[in-house]
Amino acid sequence: MNHSQSSSTHQFWQPDLLGKGYEFHTIELGADPDHETDVVATLVRYNPDSSSKESFGSRPALMWVHGMTDYFFHTEFAEFFHKAGFAVYAVDLRKCGRSYRPGQQWHYTSDLAHYFPDLTAATEIISKNHPHVIPVAHSTGGLIVPLWMSEMRRSSPKVVQNIPALVLNSPWLDMMYPPLLIKLITPGVKILGKRLPKMLIPGGGLGTYGKSIHKDFYGEWNFNTELKPVEGHRKSIGWLRAIMAGQKDVHNDRVNVGVDVLALCSEKSWLKSEYSEETDISDAVLDVQHIQKWAPHLSNPESRVTVKKIPGARHDVFLSKKATRDQAFSILKNWLDSRVPDLAPGKK
Repeated sequence: MNHSQSSSTHQFWQPDLLGKGYEFHTIELGADPDHETDVVATLVRYNPDSSSKESFGSRPALMWVHGMTDYFFHTEFAEFFHKAGFAVYAVDLRKCGRSYRPGQQWHYTSDLAHYFPDLTAATEIISKNHPHVIPVAHSTGGLIVPLWMSEMRRSSPKVVQNIPALVLNSPWLDMMYPPLLIKLITPGVKILGKRLPKMLIPGGGLGTYGKSIHKDFYGEWNFNTELKPVEGHRKSIGWLRAIMAGQKDVHNDRVNVGVDVLALCSEKSWLKSEYSEETDISDAVLDVQHIQKWAPHLSNPESRVTVKKIPGARHDVFLSKKATRDQAFSILKNWLDSRVPDLAPGKK
């Protein structure tokens, strides 16, 4: 991919599906290393005062990175942090959300490193207009982004030189199944994931969590169920192999993002197949003890990582019930204000 070509067209923003004030820019990434149709990433931003370019450009930027079976629809997050003085962007990664194209398997990749050009291109575009970029990465994105930042520190440090901090929203750093089961299935995943990477695997749906957040069931969010099915997109064994390889890098201390990290998560998990009231006040997708165990391994020294457990939080802490997500907003804003340089001047 020619990054300069993508970056040179960054000014061509179009109205986004989220409505007034939201814009998107498509980043052409070229041929797919997994041999599906050509891939793109989509950069979204909230820019309600588009006529005031100088003021917008002086803001530090947050860059939301979604999880599996996901896309950016978090208008409350965008509008809160815009009012707090940030520019809010989001990336829909290749084959996800706005970036899905015909001829592709939703969310499929055989290697998490295939997402690195998406993140690099998005960061380069944002960095042309803003002094700092702070990723806010959720779930699977919370695994991909640390891997990318760590690799960029080694191979292309200029890419991440304007990233002073990292925020993780329930990052997926370990499998949420019994260790013995993981040990038993790992050899098969490695072999089949290489030989038959697109073979779909049974189970693994997100129906309980999806129902807890969508307004047609128990939640309050009207997200697009084609882009984010309530039951989740089917997953392939090649994708699972890639996830497990990325998690192994974390477990073997091969990841160092090199900046301060805030990892937000729920206080407890509720990994049941049927919805209950507990689903609304717990992480219904991941084992939060894994987040607490592995997040400190993402930056060296470990003291650079703050793990904040939020009582009553859902898997996406910013989709929790209102009182809880308001607390999450406050925690994140206070942490950013204390970590990110040059925020105070001109802040509204």
